[in-house]
Amino acid sequence: MSDETPDILSAIGTPLPLEPELDEARKELVRLINLVTGGRDGSVDTAVPGLFVYCVSKPDGPKHAMQTPALGLIAQGSKRIMVGDDIYVYDPMHYLVTSVDLPVCGQVRVTSEQEPYLGVRLELAVDEIGELIRNEQLPAKANAPASRGMYVNRIAMPVLEPVLRLLRLLETPEDVPIMAPLIKREIMYRLLVNGEGARLRQIALQDSHTQRVAKAISALRVNFAQSLKVEDMARAVHMSVSSFHHHFKAVTAMSPLQYQKQLRLQEARRLMLLTGADVATAAHDVGYESPSQFAREYGRMFGAPPLRDKRRWLGEAGNDALGAASREAA
Repeated sequence: MSDETPDILSAIGTPLPLEPELDEARKELVRLINLVTGGRDGSVDTAVPGLFVYCVSKPDGPKHAMQTPALGLIAQGSKRIMVGDDIYVYDPMHYLVTSVDLPVCGQVRVTSEQEPYLGVRLELAVDEIGELIRNEQLPAKANAPASRGMYVNRIAMPVLEPVLRLLRLLETPEDVPIMAPLIKREIMYRLLVNGEGARLRQIALQDSHTQRVAKAISALRVNFAQSLKVEDMARAVHMSVSSFHHHFKAVTAMSPLQYQKQLRLQEARRLMLLTGADVATAAHDVGYESPSQFAREYGRMFGAPPLRDKRRWLGEAGNDALGAASREAA
């Protein structure tokens, strides 16, 4: 069990009732999400840049996706996310923060079709977080060592209330250009000073171990199809090989090689399902030289060999579902 166990398990178990004020705010969140989605399943890219809302009444199997820096809130239902061997569960009582790009496996849960999963995802701008932490008036927080790039916190009104105001802006689109950046800055401030905010600071703190790992992740995402030399990656971010391995796993819950494998397999699946690439072409394009190794690792990750997985999606999902498969519910 990792050092992150208390945080990972913090949202697991029988949910307790929300406090009256929070429950009223949650009901308002339900109303606003339903207003945007029209009660229809799917994701909506709203008029507020970086703000997405989701409605899922009939969740299917787990979805593999790349989780980018973001805040995730749930109004109804819950979500289970696996990062490496770590499991995070969050619900209306908790919010999720991701500070670095992480390949994840997620699955939403609903109480019933009458109460679908309703969620909000707000992308977090690392450069804007950096501006905030350089502000001398930001309350001081003890520096945290490199730790998981994902965490779950108990929801609180200082975080939830500005999210509601951001969603209300959608009812007055003319206010979005001026007001949305101000409210998003307030949300990032609340995340930095609430709960595990010290972790979020690490991603924007100049020359922190977390920031160095984030730089390595950015390079890996661009060059994942190439042969991976950990020594070169460590040198590029000015770390020893042993220190790089240690901090990379502390942040991502996996080794650089495991991270690269997940990137390759997710991209191969995207190529097959969304662009129509055949299995051999997809395997080659993401850097696999051995078709048998590709098929074996693909089957382990997605539960079926590549061709069977592709046929299943083409036969059962249809084009609309294939498009939805490329999007992530926060």
